[in-house]
Amino acid sequence: MTSPTLELQQALFSRLTTNAALIALIGDRVYDWVPENPTYPYVSFGPMDETSADADCVDAFEISMQLDVWSRSVGYEEARQVADVIRRALKADLSLTENALVYLVHRQTRVFRDPDGLTSHAALTFEAVAEQP
Repeated sequence: MTSPTLELQQALFSRLTTNAALIALIGDRVYDWVPENPTYPYVSFGPMDETSADADCVDAFEISMQLDVWSRSVGYEEARQVADVIRRALKADLSLTENALVYLVHRQTRVFRDPDGLTSHAALTFEAVAEQP
């Protein structure tokens, strides 16, 4: 049986790497493990937390996750544009094969300059609830 968090990450990866609007902006650069010297812009999976939220006869998990957008374009425009495409792509229904996704919602997008002074960084946070059979 696949963990709900792993299966959700796989579904998100699949959704993002097949979304035409995102591909137009970043190509196929969605990473769980960022390669050395990556081409910008790109998206990476950030922290994911899984908290048990069991109820009678239900094994459920609250999952919080972060997706990160990295851009070296001048200003914040590119990072914001990529972040918005991600948010829109993940609003559509998403299903899991082994587990049941109860919901997935966008909670916040923060855009800021990275400490290197060159990189714009958008951090999108999402919340989900999934149930294991």
